[in-house]
Amino acid sequence: MPIQSVCIFCGSNTGRDAVYAEATRTLVRTLAAAGIKIIFGGGKVGLMGVVAEAAIAARAHVVGVTPRRLLEHEVVHKGLTELHVVDSMHERKVLMTRLSDAFIVLPGGMGTLDETFEVLTLTQLGVHRKACGLLNVAGFYDRLVDFLDHAVDERFIRAEHRGMIVVETDPLRLLDRLGNWTMPEVSKWMDRKS
Repeated sequence: MPIQSVCIFCGSNTGRDAVYAEATRTLVRTLAAAGIKIIFGGGKVGLMGVVAEAAIAARAHVVGVTPRRLLEHEVVHKGLTELHVVDSMHERKVLMTRLSDAFIVLPGGMGTLDETFEVLTLTQLGVHRKACGLLNVAGFYDRLVDFLDHAVDERFIRAEHRGMIVVETDPLRLLDRLGNWTMPEVSKWMDRKS
């Protein structure tokens, strides 16, 4: 089934290098050109704000999902196609996951990593069958990828589960790989011994 909606996980800061914001704009334009709906955290600051502005400029269908608390602190973008307000960060992740066919992770901090590893864990457990890709901008995720490989070597992550994470530096290649992604075997992994 073709990807019709992508959730972008990204930072509420822009980082110290302009390359992160530019890569975000390029990704959003790539998704918009493919007619893919964009789901994100709804913020108007940091890379989330870049997602919002780039999506609006590209006339993409862009959906924000935000906890009420952030709306009250006025850090939510008001010019989106849709804005869903939920009561908690947990509800935000649940709704973003439900609305999305796949996930793309841009540079970000703890919230971005939390969202990423939650959707990967749900895939590992067979709760959903949705691809997740890291857009490795300027080597931002090199150390994380190295750590995941190390965890495989140390037998804390199975190789097939490490393979759930698609890593690319180019948005178009990443989108293509996500579109051709196949679910790893998860049905028997709990029956096997480490």
